[in-house]
Amino acid sequence: MPLKQSQVLSLLQTRRSDFKRFDQSAAIVKRYREAWAAAASDFSELARSRSVRAAHSSDFSGTVGPLAAVPLEKVASQAIPFEIELTNQEERLAWARPRLTGVTTFAVDGSQIYPSKDFSIPIALIQVGWYENQHLPASAYQKDVAVDILTPAQLRTSGSSSQALERVVNRRRFELEIRRLIKYMQEHRQDGSRTLVFYDGSLIASFAETQDPESREFYVQNLRQLLHTSERCRVPLVGYIDTTTARDLTETLRELFALPEMPGLNDAQLLHPQMQWDSRTGLWRCQRPGILKEYGSWADKIAFCYLKTNDGYPARLEMPIWIYEDRKDSLLERAIDWVMGEVIIGRGYPYAIETADQTAVLQAKDRQLFYQLLQDWADKEKLNLRLSRKMVSKVRRRS
Repeated sequence: MPLKQSQVLSLLQTRRSDFKRFDQSAAIVKRYREAWAAAASDFSELARSRSVRAAHSSDFSGTVGPLAAVPLEKVASQAIPFEIELTNQEERLAWARPRLTGVTTFAVDGSQIYPSKDFSIPIALIQVGWYENQHLPASAYQKDVAVDILTPAQLRTSGSSSQALERVVNRRRFELEIRRLIKYMQEHRQDGSRTLVFYDGSLIASFAETQDPESREFYVQNLRQLLHTSERCRVPLVGYIDTTTARDLTETLRELFALPEMPGLNDAQLLHPQMQWDSRTGLWRCQRPGILKEYGSWADKIAFCYLKTNDGYPARLEMPIWIYEDRKDSLLERAIDWVMGEVIIGRGYPYAIETADQTAVLQAKDRQLFYQLLQDWADKEKLNLRLSRKMVSKVRRRS
């Protein structure tokens, strides 16, 4: 049957207001992008004058300034192009190999098996995997895992709901990943100038802002320790966020140019049309309100930039500000080159992070093996551990 034009036109007319709002939103986004392009080299002066004005108002918060972001690098353009044009993967690999040769990259990731109703007692398994590559012909890469088990005593203290149990498991996994990164940096403090440590995620614990005070403090303290270890051991640390919803630049533009609020617009969306593959923005000091106020001396010592690593939205890189301040060795430029090299090898995503994820991930067969080992061990120890009939059936069929 042919399309009923009258119904289509009637529906469009009925919902005209939705399309009108969308059209107005597109116009506001255009204003943000025009402001970003217009500011260019004047950003430092604009930010300075805004900060001076706010310093005399009641909303000034001391260490963390009123703007969400303040530029660190003074650049003539808001998108810094790559040093040479690379048109295909072969050329990109030829560029990346000599820059990564002798540079050690390291990444950590984790996976978990949450407590299950299939068991009569709560128990969880966490596996943390890591990957190290020295990028030398004669040296092999290294990858390994460490396993941890959360017992009923550790889990029951959190309450009985599945969400409460999962929070405990997630916190423990986070802690183990951070500890492994810290241990690695401490072990490689002598060769930090040729080492890059990846943290898979944001160094700013905004995700914890809606959590209880104890959890907020837990995440902040762990990330502060990670940042402190990087600075003390002089080992470059980069937080890599492939899909980011951060709005530091967007909020800064809104303040500086008195733009309408646009909650649905984030930095990556703002920058995407104006960035080519392998270009990056200048480096910015993150000063957003919220949880950074709980970072103590680190409240204004986290820097970020955006790097276009594929055809999608740019990725966000976060790092301790000492990397930028170490100018005598051009450490910032080298670290970004190393990130780009890993991205090239990984065809759009850092190879070290990708491999750490593959090393750590627990598959369905691992889950079944864990349950079988747990049941066999409980039987041997004469512990009253009971599997549900559903799980017994699954284990029997798959063994």
